Amino acid sequence: MVTPDGPRLPEQASSADGRDVVDFQDPDGSALEAALRPGGVHSVFQPIVELDTGRVVAYEALARGPEGPLQRPDVLFAAARSAGRLAELDEICRVAAFRGAVAQGLLAPLTVFVNVEPEVLDTAPLDDLLTIATDAPGELRLVLEITERALAARPAELLRTVERVRSLGWGVAVDDVGADSMSLAFLPLLAPDVVKLDLRLVQERPGPAISEIMNAVNAHAERTGAVVLAEGIETHAHLVMARALGATLGQGWLFGRPGPGAAPGLVAGRLDLPGAGPGAEPDASPFGCLPESALLRRSPKALLIELSKQLEREAMRLGETAVVAAAFQEGRHFTPSTVQRYRDLVERTGFVCALGEGLPVEPLPGLRGADLRPDDVVRGEWDVVVLGPHFSAALLARDLGDDGPDLERTFEYALTYDRATVLRAAHALLSRVAPRVGRRETAVEVRRPAPARVSPVLPVDGDAMLRSALSATTSGVTIADLEQPDQPLVYVNEAFEQLAGFPRAEVLGRNCRFLQSPDTDPAAVARIRAAIDRGEECRETVLNLRGPERTPWWNEIHLSPVVDDAGTVIRYVGVQHDVTARVEAERALLQERDRNEQYVARIRELAFTDPLTGLPNRRRLEEQVETAIWSARTGEDTLALLFVDLNGFKAVNDALGHAAGDELLQSVARTLRGRLRRSDLLARVGGDEFLVALTGLEPATARAEARRVADELTAAVQAPVPLRGREVAVGASIGVAVYPADGEDFQALLHAAGLGRYAHETGDGVRR
Repeated sequence: MVTPDGPRLPEQASSADGRDVVDFQDPDGSALEAALRPGGVHSVFQPIVELDTGRVVAYEALARGPEGPLQRPDVLFAAARSAGRLAELDEICRVAAFRGAVAQGLLAPLTVFVNVEPEVLDTAPLDDLLTIATDAPGELRLVLEITERALAARPAELLRTVERVRSLGWGVAVDDVGADSMSLAFLPLLAPDVVKLDLRLVQERPGPAISEIMNAVNAHAERTGAVVLAEGIETHAHLVMARALGATLGQGWLFGRPGPGAAPGLVAGRLDLPGAGPGAEPDASPFGCLPESALLRRSPKALLIELSKQLEREAMRLGETAVVAAAFQEGRHFTPSTVQRYRDLVERTGFVCALGEGLPVEPLPGLRGADLRPDDVVRGEWDVVVLGPHFSAALLARDLGDDGPDLERTFEYALTYDRATVLRAAHALLSRVAPRVGRRETAVEVRRPAPARVSPVLPVDGDAMLRSALSATTSGVTIADLEQPDQPLVYVNEAFEQLAGFPRAEVLGRNCRFLQSPDTDPAAVARIRAAIDRGEECRETVLNLRGPERTPWWNEIHLSPVVDDAGTVIRYVGVQHDVTARVEAERALLQERDRNEQYVARIRELAFTDPLTGLPNRRRLEEQVETAIWSARTGEDTLALLFVDLNGFKAVNDALGHAAGDELLQSVARTLRGRLRRSDLLARVGGDEFLVALTGLEPATARAEARRVADELTAAVQAPVPLRGREVAVGASIGVAVYPADGEDFQALLHAAGLGRYAHETGDGVRR
């Protein structure tokens, strides 16, 4: 937005704690009361032009208060928010914008952009606005602007508002895209018609952050046809940069300042918007968003756990531009290990929510939640959705209601990468997320005059009592000066000298990065830098080096910003602890856990493996065949089971001994494996008996194909084998059973295949 005169300034200034701060006094509320009376608020309009043609295609309506202390919009909105009358003011501003646009003749082919405050999204009285638009003396084309501030706080209300706006035939714009990664994460979900680039993209030197923003924005525009609008174009250099960034629309003082109506001398044109495709139905479930053609499989819960973890790892790779939404059925499934994984997701991705019966509004700090009703259709699903500018995937599963152990419960599921399906599933989950409570992301503080205060920063010759307290504490304390180049340390206490292994004289004046080890986690360092850039608190554990000997130690550091009277961060206070013993104990515990898991995996492998041939045993093959039967039930193929019984093996065993017999069995196992496809299954079930499962067969030709393979295996087994200086040969009797004609489960197929064996006479098996 733009102030009425003077240099371009943001409409609101932000304090270090994320709240907008303005200096204003209205002890009895009379100034605000006057502003909220009819005619107290009016709109001015700033032109939006096509960069290629110079035609004005739209105007943005900007609110102005009455002459006096509340004329500036930032002061006006701060006063209304402080008095609890923000929704009332927001309605007045939008009505003023509509009526002003009609009075000034800003009708078709022009479009009017109108802002909405994120805190009133769910209560915005759009019906009154629709009446005004209907009664206009010509077509009033509207685009509702939403800022990224609303995305994290009230995602469900935001999505509902977007649907209401689109039902009125209006367009949707997302403002200040690029000011925060959250706006990039939510672009696919909101599907805005217009993407308004934050002004710093055209006014600052290009860098990696701008490149990331433009990759996401251009991908969205290419997929949806959305229009890209660059704000803050004040010079020809800004115009060149806007075009280079892919913008086709522009706004800024280069084209005109806000005025009471249409800008003189500009030719009007029409702004064509793409519109959005249909979203999910209001009460839809993610599983219900799957198309009829989706391939559904059945699986026990154990497999779904691993698939979920893989999607979570993909989200971690995407970072702050990713949205993660999950449904856990019940709160008890949000286990301690899940808590740890989702704590990491909250720290490293843009937005994360978890839904389940009994889950609170915020299951973890920063994790959005929702308590599902017992009759909510999502209550019966296991869903994990990951969505980013260039990636989309979803695991959508429905509980089949099995009894028995939890890990053996079966689900019908699909793993989809179809972006349209993933978007609908994400809509279905986010539309159930509860509003954030307990704090407001966009709260504004109206500052009252305060007595002069002592600076919170401790100078070298500061207060003796405070210095004494800091010197006595066992925690390392540092203060860094953000107003000096490279943000040097200006104070350290004695405890920190011991932690760092350097005297104060060798530490002061240096950036604390000199303590970092080359093995320090770069992600942790990046999170610290990002928090400092945002002026926020942070807590991290990093690997440091102590003293000239460079001895490694683990430092748990808590950083807190210190601001001046203008709200500018001028210092950072760090409180630091040596947690080496704890970290090493945790790592040792993890290593022990990994070793135990390896032992368990080995024991499990031995329980399912024939020790002589290394083939799966009957138990493992039974599980694999049952899984193949599940797939055959829902698919278009089938399978066959072959029972292989060696003929003449006992004669070899008796003539040459058990060791030679073992070698022969190993050779037969290699022969059988070499004659089968990679997808076929082979197991030794004991003695001289083997089982073969042929999967993916055409039902019409399955029996003939199985008999052909049986004949090939018979011929291959009969080939002479050199053994202990002699050649031996055995035969094979192979019975065939085909699903479902010969049986509908493993036991039935095994019985049928056993009955169907046929014999080949091969003599005593020994050639002399």
